[in-house]
Amino acid sequence: MTDESAEKSITSSTPKGNESRSPGRLAWNRFKRDRTGVISAYVVIFFFVVAICAPLIAKLYGKNPYDQYGQDIPGLLNDFAYPVKPNGGMSGDFWFGIEPQLGRDVFTFLIYGIRTSLLLATAATLLTTLLGVVIGITAGYLGGKTDYFIGRIIDILLSFPSTLFFIAFMPVVYGLFVSFDEDVPTWLRATCLILVLSAFGWASVARLLRGQVLGLREREFVEAAKVTGASSRRIVFKELLPNLWTPILIQSTLMLPAYVTAEAGLAFLGVGIQDPTPDWGVMIQRGAQFYTEDITFMIFPGVSMIIFVLAFNLLGDSVRDALDPKSKR
Repeated sequence: MTDESAEKSITSSTPKGNESRSPGRLAWNRFKRDRTGVISAYVVIFFFVVAICAPLIAKLYGKNPYDQYGQDIPGLLNDFAYPVKPNGGMSGDFWFGIEPQLGRDVFTFLIYGIRTSLLLATAATLLTTLLGVVIGITAGYLGGKTDYFIGRIIDILLSFPSTLFFIAFMPVVYGLFVSFDEDVPTWLRATCLILVLSAFGWASVARLLRGQVLGLREREFVEAAKVTGASSRRIVFKELLPNLWTPILIQSTLMLPAYVTAEAGLAFLGVGIQDPTPDWGVMIQRGAQFYTEDITFMIFPGVSMIIFVLAFNLLGDSVRDALDPKSKR
């Protein structure tokens, strides 16, 4: 064999697996091998597609979540205002049945409820993450009195019993914008929910990132950047932030399902989104009134929320394992 042919043989036999791959590519490959994570991702994507396309689905279905079909169409509700047909009135016209008493269509109320809950939870997650990243990096990078002051604020926020505080504090927040004898508009309820959830949710993210930055700022590449005269802005965005994407992403994927359940819980307790606005918590609250006679109306929102929260939690675990292969479940 000649030297030229031997060189070609060696070159052609070099495995592709030895080619350099970015950390993102390696994490993606690890995630694709996780069957649980992939299935969970498909389930989560399905819920978000349903939420985004809720108006289109309702238009094709031919109904909306606000019309009281049981009141308008004779024969759907009996004398006690419960569905005449079995299984909550499920039929070809009403796929998931109709709501007792008011007679609203359960299917369209559910998909619009998913839309409302996911919109609020996603907005609160994004705002919480933004606040946590900014405050956590600031505290860790500056240190000194700034770190001490922010640390005490974080300790105070983490000491609050959040659920009890939300129940007691939300009416006060609404009262800042409208008088107590007036109805609170839905947009104001949604805005206040997002702001309050974010105001008390950023502390855990900030504490985690503060600890990460305290370790990173002593590393050689940060010291080298300081020696070369790099500005604080460049050090934060070019040196620190790229090394923090993993904990930020992991925290976000675990935070969103927590906000879904928190928002639904507040709606159930009457301090969040209220009827007639479609919402997961509103449906469960209404279903709790009728479950002794007809549990169908409560099954669909309850089961769908359990599936979504479980899928998103499993997805968060899979993302964590993909980004940090040293972690163990």
